Amino acid sequence: MAEAGGVGTSDRVKYAVLGCGSTGYHVASELTQKEGKVLVLDRDEARVKELRDQNLDAVTRNISDPGFLLGLPAFEIAFILTGNHQANLAAVRTIRQKYPQAHIVARAIDPIDAGMLESEGADLVLYPQHVVARAAINQINKLHIRKLSQRLHDLFKSWEGTLGIITHKNPDPDAISSAMALAAIARNANPGKLTCRIFYEGIIGHQENRTMVNLLDIKMEKLDPQLIQDCTYLALVDSPGPGMNNSLSPRTRVHIVIDHHQDGHGLEGASFVDVRPGLGATASILSQYLQEMDIPVDKNVATGLLYGIRSDTRDFRRNVTPQDLSNAAFLLPLTDSDLLDQIMSPSLSQETLDVLGNAIRNRRTQSGYLFANVGFVRNRDSLPQAADLLISLEGVNTALVYGISDDAIIISSRNRDIRLHIGNVLQEAFGDIGDAGGHPNMAAATIPLSYFRRVRNKEELLSLIMDPLLKKFTGLVGLDTEAGNEL
Repeated sequence: MAEAGGVGTSDRVKYAVLGCGSTGYHVASELTQKEGKVLVLDRDEARVKELRDQNLDAVTRNISDPGFLLGLPAFEIAFILTGNHQANLAAVRTIRQKYPQAHIVARAIDPIDAGMLESEGADLVLYPQHVVARAAINQINKLHIRKLSQRLHDLFKSWEGTLGIITHKNPDPDAISSAMALAAIARNANPGKLTCRIFYEGIIGHQENRTMVNLLDIKMEKLDPQLIQDCTYLALVDSPGPGMNNSLSPRTRVHIVIDHHQDGHGLEGASFVDVRPGLGATASILSQYLQEMDIPVDKNVATGLLYGIRSDTRDFRRNVTPQDLSNAAFLLPLTDSDLLDQIMSPSLSQETLDVLGNAIRNRRTQSGYLFANVGFVRNRDSLPQAADLLISLEGVNTALVYGISDDAIIISSRNRDIRLHIGNVLQEAFGDIGDAGGHPNMAAATIPLSYFRRVRNKEELLSLIMDPLLKKFTGLVGLDTEAGNEL
């Protein structure tokens, strides 16, 4: 028999909400709007009558009573949301015994309460205060990003002249795609009045990077001081500040800095700074701008940004965040899958093959650390490829590959020892004599050969210089250097 005004025993519902205070009421209302029929239980008869007046299927029950389910329809999912710990605990126990396959969401009062609810069979335990806090943080972050995007758009709209967009040295897919997207945003905000030029230093050596630039038709120019003087405004992408992984003077006025590494220095005069170390790629930041500004996304830009995110997160396996995944999902249907396949499957250059061979041949291992001297290199992008290969060897936790070019010693490292932040170690070991740093599991260093540029035999010079440099590194990571076990 049906309880007056309630649901009948022959009915079957998907959801039951036990306890209809403020939390329970909002859950019940939301479920009713989206799912239809929801069974609501509360011990207060006046409250139940009020809920029925609002067309909710409510019945009076004391959920502390072991027999409270008698006469009620079966349900698949229960939300137990009263503010009474003992009542919630009793309800979990009763429901789990009668409906072993039901899913139970229970409200906890404190961590001890949560553990007891879980032990009795609750599938999910909620702290309303924490839920509200997380929701508030998510909303304020969305608002902050929306305002940042609008401020950048308004800034571009007010500018006239030439915007010079500068990547870091030897740009990777993240830097290249971010520069490409920033140029697209600037042109969209102020068409005809704001032109954009993309500059880079070093080389674009990695075969995938060269393929990306060619297939996506990205126009990039070698950085030159005179070209910088010709620009009305300057922007840095994937680089934290002037003089940091770029050859700009630290005193250079930079108007825009967008990066996902550590905060830069000397940016007081910048008009716009967006540095988010928590994200996996700068391309992820640019993807958010495109979404917030509702700008039509060219397929080349979308393809470049998606590849930038995938590359910097190593196909979403490293330093990836939920926001990176969300941005990748936004880009995916806008990309050209054939172009992306071509970018990710380029031919291997002969020099890269030679460097890989030298790294394998010259590797030395000690206590899980692998060191490999690849000698003289023209294409520095072959070093990280060698490091990626060597870190996969059995028994290797950290791989450090080094070589020498005409003007610098180049070091690339990979790490999978969770106790070690390889970026911090390289920064401490080599930061005072060059550019160094990175992430916990990947890092790089460049040490200029300011006093040795005229030396002809670079490989002998490398052997001479690297021994004392490596001693500093091995000392920092605590490697034994006893006789007979030295590198």
